[in-house]
Amino acid sequence: MGVPGPFPGSAGRPDAPALDREEVDRALARLGAEYEAIETSLLALQDHAGRRLLEGADLSGTTKERWAATERSITVLWSLFDAYTAVLTAARELRARRRWPSVEDLAELTGLLRGGEVTVPGAAAGGPEGEVPAPGERFSLEGLVERMNGLYARSLDVIVAADAVWSALPARIDLLAAELQRTRSLAHSVGVRPGEHPAGDDLERITDELVRLRAQVIADPLAFWVSSSTGSSAPGGGRPDTARYDRAARALEEIRREVAAVLDVRQDAERRLMVLRDVLSRADRTLTEARQARGEVLAKIAASEVPAVSGPSTVLHEQLAAAAEYRRRAQWHRLSPLLDSLEERAEDELQRARESLTAVTAPLAVRAELRGRLDAYRARVARHGPAEDPLLVERYDVARRMLWSAPCDLRAAEQAVWRYQEAAAEALALEQVDGKGES
Repeated sequence: MGVPGPFPGSAGRPDAPALDREEVDRALARLGAEYEAIETSLLALQDHAGRRLLEGADLSGTTKERWAATERSITVLWSLFDAYTAVLTAARELRARRRWPSVEDLAELTGLLRGGEVTVPGAAAGGPEGEVPAPGERFSLEGLVERMNGLYARSLDVIVAADAVWSALPARIDLLAAELQRTRSLAHSVGVRPGEHPAGDDLERITDELVRLRAQVIADPLAFWVSSSTGSSAPGGGRPDTARYDRAARALEEIRREVAAVLDVRQDAERRLMVLRDVLSRADRTLTEARQARGEVLAKIAASEVPAVSGPSTVLHEQLAAAAEYRRRAQWHRLSPLLDSLEERAEDELQRARESLTAVTAPLAVRAELRGRLDAYRARVARHGPAEDPLLVERYDVARRMLWSAPCDLRAAEQAVWRYQEAAAEALALEQVDGKGES
């Protein structure tokens, strides 16, 4: 529905000289048009959808107080309009007496049209304080229209603001409530229920908030109206305050994402459980291999610090069993966070097992490296001739006995290999010198 504009203002000066006949006729024509505009605005205000809603609503708070004052303003408006009508009617009747009005008629008409000839009726005293004149106070038609314009603008502002809030918020709240119901049904199907999951409790809180918000918007719409920050005096200048609605909408969106994540868990649960079982199984096998390797190291390597190897994580296996039970019982809301935690911890467990295997087999790796180095130097010496050197043979045999006997003293074996390398390097150097001398 269109919003009527303010009344047109009256022209003329109260202290002007008496009007002539033509001026009187022009003033009456203008005032007649003005009268019709005022009447149209008042009738539009009377028929405004927001006004009818306010009249029939069970109001409270700010809206109740402002609507009570607005109703009084509207009553005053009609009283002032009646006074305006009476003066205009009297002026028309006086002008209609004679085709050529006398000087006395013109003086009286000038007083009606430009002077302070409008007396405010006693009924106007019921209006809001400071907005209406005192009973019996006299006004010019121009002053009366100005006073009506102020009352009209303030009355229309209340009606338009309430109507704007009622047009914007309840429908949006209802749509959000319908979306909430769909989300709650979906959440219940995956076990997200009040008392069992935080999101279920949040859904209940949002439901209660929307019920309260809708009731408050219906009863006190002006409490949800933010006036224009530009300072505009136009009726309805502002916007509905949607802060509480927006918070509820954001909270519901977060829950929808959480429920969607739980649904993803339901659809992918078996695959994730199989991957978890495989990762934990590999971790267990690696730990078993590490324990066996530790026994071998302790038997074959002497004077070496070999770290202990822990057993499989019973906690992870228990949680894996719990996850399988959650899946069997379709407790997806509990399965979701447990799977997330298990996937990370299972990878950590596999990495720990690998590190344990690496740590306990380190001495064997050192022994293997020493064996390889010893054989590599022996092969190099054999290619260049001095392999039968007694010192080399002796040092090789010593190093070999240490590396191929159990338990192996790695520190002593490393020294023996180093001594053989030293002797081999010297022998090879002498061989090269001799070879150059003969040539």
